[in-house]
Amino acid sequence: MEFHIESMTCGGCARSVTATVKQVDAAATVQIDLPTRTVTVNSAQPAPAFTSALAEAGFAAVLQAA
Repeated sequence: MEFHIESMTCGGCARSVTATVKQVDAAATVQIDLPTRTVTVNSAQPAPAFTSALAEAGFAAVLQAA
């Protein structure tokens, strides 16, 4: 699943986003594309679990259409 996070603007943000995703699913793989502000997550957990956790961490994430 791919999320767009407009407020992810630096390496520190990317590390925080990755840590938040890992809190939801420690086994998830996370790929960050900072220039496009997208995060690709491979996980068995549902997308709302990630959008909710990211929102709580201060990163409004929008699930991109497949």
